[in-house]
Amino acid sequence: MSKLRYWVMLPAAALVLAACGGDDGGEEEAASPAAEATEAAGGLSGEGLTIGVSWNNFNEPRWAKFDEPAIQDKLEELGAEYISTDAGSSAEQQLTDVENLISQGADALIILAQDGEAIIPAVQSAVDQGIPVVGYDRLIESEDAFYISFDNVEVGRLQAEYIYNEVPEGNYVFIKGNQADANADFLRGGQEEKLLELSGCTGPLTPDNPDTECPIKNVGESYTDNWETSIAQTNMEQFLTQNNNEVDAVISSNDGMALGVIAALDAQGLAGSVPVSGQDGDAANLNKVALGEQTVDVWKNAFELGEAAAEIAVQLANGTTLEEVSLTSDLGSSAPESPDAEPFTTPGGIDVWSVILAPTPVTQENLDEPIDAGAVTQEEVCAGVDPGSVPVCG
Repeated sequence: MSKLRYWVMLPAAALVLAACGGDDGGEEEAASPAAEATEAAGGLSGEGLTIGVSWNNFNEPRWAKFDEPAIQDKLEELGAEYISTDAGSSAEQQLTDVENLISQGADALIILAQDGEAIIPAVQSAVDQGIPVVGYDRLIESEDAFYISFDNVEVGRLQAEYIYNEVPEGNYVFIKGNQADANADFLRGGQEEKLLELSGCTGPLTPDNPDTECPIKNVGESYTDNWETSIAQTNMEQFLTQNNNEVDAVISSNDGMALGVIAALDAQGLAGSVPVSGQDGDAANLNKVALGEQTVDVWKNAFELGEAAAEIAVQLANGTTLEEVSLTSDLGSSAPESPDAEPFTTPGGIDVWSVILAPTPVTQENLDEPIDAGAVTQEEVCAGVDPGSVPVCG
């Protein structure tokens, strides 16, 4: 049976009448929650709607600390109900989870995919039942899934730029993300693009790079299953062993893996002397930035990403088509160049509708930005840091 549940928004006149008093001319009654939510969102209401969110793995601190509360808060503001599941890093479980969300009455789905291709049958099942899908932060290779994320190629560019500025020549290691996640290759592509631009090398920057004059030497590169800290640490330990500890820079594609890299470097007495990148703005990593053990953390304001995804899901549940999506939320520094949906070509050559947000590089000089946004506390950032050694830890 079709589960098409598009909400028909009330005409403005009806909303005005609903807010008025009785026909005896008495005092005005308070506006209903639905009317308040509609007014707060510029006419968008989620009243009566249920939005289901399929998380791939809640073991990564970011999802529970930042993204989920942001989605919940926006849905509550719009009057919509939130339900969720956690696949525990299992692509197979996530297929079941999506069906469970549908059976619970989800009117739209937000999916953080464990595997952007394995999830496609679940996406198709939802769409066949009239339930729109938002691919959250990680790309889903389906034209039926709206894609919202940060500019992950730009994240890679920023990571490479800040590491290159510290080490313009030497032995580089590249710690990449999960091979089944398209973001891993988006990031690596951005890193390569920026390094070639800055160094003048012809590339490719692989361990067998034919450009023998290139000052950047790739002495180790690996994908990391599930972006796991422990796996990244093991891989980094192997690269250090293979190169007799002669590693000058590490471009780690996210924060969890950066912690593994730093642990491996620390065991060899190299933490703080070898530049390391990351992304996500995790508290532990921003502290590593303050301590000088991580050079840059490309922060993606997950509060703003979650807010945008929730608004898009409600728009789609209300009957807005993928190409008609347009954000009304004020996203501050993460705001995309345009609030309107734009085509995004996937690695598989599929054009999907998307909104791509802007990331922010964080170094010791601007650690106040994630603190001011409420992503982390000053106490967390400055733990163990000598007072005055970093501007925010004075």
